[in-house]
Amino acid sequence: MNIPAKTGSIDVEIHGNFIDGREVEAGNGEMIDVRNPATGDVIARIPNSTAADIDHAMKSARTAFEGRAWGGMDTRARARLINKLADAFEANLDSLYRLETLNNGRPVNETRAQLSRLPDFFRYFAGVALARRDSVIPVEGAYLNYTLRTPIGIVANCTPFNHPLMILCKSLGAVLATGCVTVVKPSEYTPLTTLKLAQIFTEAGLPPGVFNIVLGYGPSAGKMLSEHPDINKLVLTGGTEAGRIAGASAAKVFAHQTMELGGKTPVMVFDDFDVDQAVNYAAFGAFIGAGQTCVCASRHIVQASIYDEFVAKLQAKTKSIRIGDPFDPNTQLGPVISARQRDRVLSYARFGHEDGARLVAGGVAAKIAGHENGFFVEPTVFADVRSDMRIFQEEVFGPFTSVTPFKDEADALRLANDSPFGLAAAIRTRDVARAHRVAGRVKAGIVWINDHHRLDPASPWGGVDDSGIGRECGTESFDDHFNTKSVMVATGDGPFDWYHDTAGQKRLN
Repeated sequence: MNIPAKTGSIDVEIHGNFIDGREVEAGNGEMIDVRNPATGDVIARIPNSTAADIDHAMKSARTAFEGRAWGGMDTRARARLINKLADAFEANLDSLYRLETLNNGRPVNETRAQLSRLPDFFRYFAGVALARRDSVIPVEGAYLNYTLRTPIGIVANCTPFNHPLMILCKSLGAVLATGCVTVVKPSEYTPLTTLKLAQIFTEAGLPPGVFNIVLGYGPSAGKMLSEHPDINKLVLTGGTEAGRIAGASAAKVFAHQTMELGGKTPVMVFDDFDVDQAVNYAAFGAFIGAGQTCVCASRHIVQASIYDEFVAKLQAKTKSIRIGDPFDPNTQLGPVISARQRDRVLSYARFGHEDGARLVAGGVAAKIAGHENGFFVEPTVFADVRSDMRIFQEEVFGPFTSVTPFKDEADALRLANDSPFGLAAAIRTRDVARAHRVAGRVKAGIVWINDHHRLDPASPWGGVDDSGIGRECGTESFDDHFNTKSVMVATGDGPFDWYHDTAGQKRLN
């Protein structure tokens, strides 16, 4: 579809769902405004999908999964096609990262850096598919036992607004490489690059129905997708409560699940680590993507002997960050995604004051000339934060971090693990033994030692407790897109008559 309309002097694109290789109109006529968070302007309109729209996409996916063009494709041919899709992605990088900047407000330098790595997901999983081997299992007696893995089927994927393409590609690479198919429900805030990628992949030769997109709100379209009786696996990245609701729905049809949910990343800074370097990592970890990441460095737990120096230097670093137009190469911090999210971040600044924390920087909306209607927040730091404060315990999802002192290693771990979340953690130390010891004891699915926000297609990604279940990336993700079939072959030629000599038999019937 992609029909331009006008709102004032701005071209507004009208989009439909992407089903069976093309954009199609949705059923009920209800449309959602998509805004540029840097200006507040409407840049597109998308449908809020109905149950009939979801059914349409699911039928297209099932047809593709069972059809010869995709379901009958052999592994080597599929790997070649996936590598071709990665090449097509790279050929369109410039338009994709600019569209992502327009749609989610991340500075153009951030989107360029991130999106340029995404073809690696497809190439990695294509390689895993070629290297895959099924098992031959030694068993008792004259038997050959081997396994066959069959693609699980339709993967329903609900993606968030903060990293629209990256989080999609983490899942999509494994989906395609295993021979599965997908129906994606992107965030209603940021659907544009997902639609663009589907078009690029279709033009590059991906068969219709393999990659479908349904648009709309999470509580309506997302809910209907997650509870659809024909899904075989649910992948969701989002808030913990959304994960509980969607996970309960998907469990009713016994769908496999991988969910990356909320986080409240602790960063433990020991006094043997360079303070200036720790502060640079702190600013990057807390404010990249305007802090709208599940692994945001949101709790800095700093050894008492360097605490005051760390706070003072983080204050200076935070106040030096340039906020502005995301398309300006000099901009270092863009807007949050919406007015609602801006107000949420500012409400936590109020909670910090109310609970007795010390505001070090930010805590207010940022005013940007020429972008008066944008959703900007000054990067915010609170110090002297106790573990019982809301800003220590609850996910803010914005450019917002706290600093808390600790006495010794045991105290640092106590504070770090005082959270319902367990997605990521970070450790800053030059003591090798301590680094590994703390990594083993901290509650998290991902641990960075002397780094932050580092992801690779080969490295498993996911959390524990309220941060979700399952893993994306790595062979763990690849393997979870299959059903495993055990094949037992009797290779002996002796006679068998159970009822002739039952008493003398030993057998796991």
